[in-house]
Amino acid sequence: MDDVADLERERDRLGRSSTAERVADILRERIAEGFFAPGQRLSEESIGTALGVSRNTLREAFRLLSHERLLTHRLNRGVFVRMLSVEDVGDLYRVRRVIEGSAVRHARPEALGAMREAVEDGELAAREGRWREVGTANIRFHQALAALNGSKRLDDMMRQLLAELRLVFHVMRNPRSFHEPFVTRNRELLTLMAAGELDKAERQLAGYFDDAEALLVEAYRPQE
Repeated sequence: MDDVADLERERDRLGRSSTAERVADILRERIAEGFFAPGQRLSEESIGTALGVSRNTLREAFRLLSHERLLTHRLNRGVFVRMLSVEDVGDLYRVRRVIEGSAVRHARPEALGAMREAVEDGELAAREGRWREVGTANIRFHQALAALNGSKRLDDMMRQLLAELRLVFHVMRNPRSFHEPFVTRNRELLTLMAAGELDKAERQLAGYFDDAEALLVEAYRPQE
């Protein structure tokens, strides 16, 4: 399977002290990067072999990610990547408004390096038409934004939340039409924050979230 074939490269991250938590971290990252799609069945054999971990370790990692609402277990069928609902979209954006709105208010121009790097990576990927990578850069941009709160607990929460959000991105039938406008809007938000115009940046972020949520909710509507 193409989506697990290069997991062997992640073995060095596990080392001798391999744990279910580290396996869960790797799989969560893969979900956030768009490698696993909603509804996809995850093969214990393929993933366990690629990572060189036992079935028990892998099952514990699956259990952890199920608690994070990223995976779901279907009796006698296996473990699947969760398919989010339109209600999930609304809830995700409610939480994002709180966490990222607070982060904007705490922003310092000298602490924006990770956001700037994500913006530049997103712009390059957009110019080259690599829209999955644009989505990944957008995820990294918002993770870096949330990190401005200076809270490890919030960082952990955002990693889970943004992995869920990546699953929502799959509902978009035309990834370019969804991601392309936000490449520019990320740059605009970064520019305001770098200039210290935090009130204006917070208002822009609110509109940004309103527009993104509306597009995703619309994508869930049945097509005629």
